[in-house]
Amino acid sequence: MTPSRPATGMRFPLATGAQVRREVGRQIRGVRRARGLFLLALLLLSIGAYAGVLVPQFMGRIVDLVQGDGRLSLWSIGAGLVIAAVTGAVLNAAGFYLVSRLSERAIANLRQEMVGTALGLPTHQVEDAGSGDLISRSTDDVAELSAAVTETIPALSTSVFTVVATVIALAALDWQFLLLPLLVTPVYFFAARQYLSKAPDRYAAARAAMAERARRVLEAIRGRATVRAFSMERRMHTEIGNASWHVVRTSITARMTMLVLNAWMLVAELLLLALALLVGFHLVAADALSVGAVTGAVLMLIRLRGPMNSFMRVLDVVQSGYASLARIVGVTIDPPVPVPDSGAGAPEGRVELRGVSFSYGEGWAVRDVDLRIDPGETVAIVGASGAGKTTVAALLAGLRIPVSGQVLVDGRAVSSLSDRERIARLAMVSQEVHVFSGTLRQDLTLARPGADDDALMTALERVHAHDWFERLPMGLDTVVGARGVQLDPVAAQQLALARILLLDPAVVIMDEATAEAGSAGAEALELAADEVTRDRSALVIAHRLDQASRADRILVMESGRVIEEGAHTDLLAAGGAYAHLWSAWSAGREGDEAR
Repeated sequence: MTPSRPATGMRFPLATGAQVRREVGRQIRGVRRARGLFLLALLLLSIGAYAGVLVPQFMGRIVDLVQGDGRLSLWSIGAGLVIAAVTGAVLNAAGFYLVSRLSERAIANLRQEMVGTALGLPTHQVEDAGSGDLISRSTDDVAELSAAVTETIPALSTSVFTVVATVIALAALDWQFLLLPLLVTPVYFFAARQYLSKAPDRYAAARAAMAERARRVLEAIRGRATVRAFSMERRMHTEIGNASWHVVRTSITARMTMLVLNAWMLVAELLLLALALLVGFHLVAADALSVGAVTGAVLMLIRLRGPMNSFMRVLDVVQSGYASLARIVGVTIDPPVPVPDSGAGAPEGRVELRGVSFSYGEGWAVRDVDLRIDPGETVAIVGASGAGKTTVAALLAGLRIPVSGQVLVDGRAVSSLSDRERIARLAMVSQEVHVFSGTLRQDLTLARPGADDDALMTALERVHAHDWFERLPMGLDTVVGARGVQLDPVAAQQLALARILLLDPAVVIMDEATAEAGSAGAEALELAADEVTRDRSALVIAHRLDQASRADRILVMESGRVIEEGAHTDLLAAGGAYAHLWSAWSAGREGDEAR
């Protein structure tokens, strides 16, 4: 039977509305003095909104003054107008600052929690979901959410408090003015409902399309060597182009939803102003209100257009931000649960794979693999590309979970080991290593925090890193990585091997860790690998057969199965697949030396 990958593992989930609300509430409560800051912001914004409503009322009194009905002098009205405008601006700005400060702190905490959750997830889960999806959520979506909060908090605050204050002020003038918002609100409600029924799905689709585009680009960059080797440039360009156009189409569809909303807003504005003129004319004709009072009321309504329009327009940004928030919370809602200690004893370095099979979705990557490594023994795996060598290494390291069979270290399933137990037993180094930005000392002590300089120097010497280390301007205090000295591939690999020595695991897994051995410094890199595997159990995925020949035992893999096993000399004598590989490899090496 051909295995299939569960659909649930293809992407990180989107959080539901209830999950988003719970997470937002939890993050806000996590901010120090959040309730006090929120109440203070609420008070400031309320007073600021009331002060803003007084401005059109003072302007209406100017009309009464011109008609001879005014009770205040022009200077008094002018002073009140200035005080109301300045007070409103200052208090609103202070309220916006407090709300923005609170929200940005909550976003910072959420982003930190999401990254921490992602770092703690099993590698297979991240890879199944797609690294592009995770990167998109941790970069694009966080930036979109932050921009949405920055843009919408002032608009929403202004809209809500201004609308409430305006309605109260209109009711104080005459109850008939309450008919205006009551008659116009259904139009806004219908427009918003139509918008919200379509926008969330459309914006979620747009964000998902962006994630897919990021995945395509990352695959092309990371696999550029393979792309060039198989002349896949045109195909990759086409796939990236299709993904990019899908982003364009989904984004335009989402924005069209906003255009329809704008049309409904124009209808609502026309209705609001027409009704305001009719009611005002009726009240003045009936001597219920003065022309100045009605003018002030109409000016308040005109000012109400701005907050209402802002409120409706920021729905566009809110939906985009909410889609991003749901994607971010989708990562944090199911954090990895720490595995408790299994009770394993002291590390011995005994490894066993029993009938292990694994699939990436179509066909078997490895099938019925049996492997045993005794303490202190080095086992090498060789075979053509795609034979399943790297998958076996990933299964032993716990980066993949077998579909069937068992992966045991010291008699315990790898998946049952706690972080503490696993780190003491297993460490993996591959061809692709990362030099973290910081001092060389910081980079090394990641493996053993608190290690003194003597221990660090000893580890560097054992991996034969003295040549490039002596050229560093500040020794262990030299900044390396993206923001400092760029280490060449051989030096970076030696640094990774030095970390393994500092970590001192019982079992080391080397997945083509000396693939740079064909370049300058090959001998030093081979010696470093020998030093790391000495006196400990080791599984070596060998791309060079001379490295495999030094192992205690060799496994030959083909199409996901082990087809030969034995010592180097025994396999040569058997004249099987390994003997043919060795013959071809030796002939190629002799040809290179002859040239």
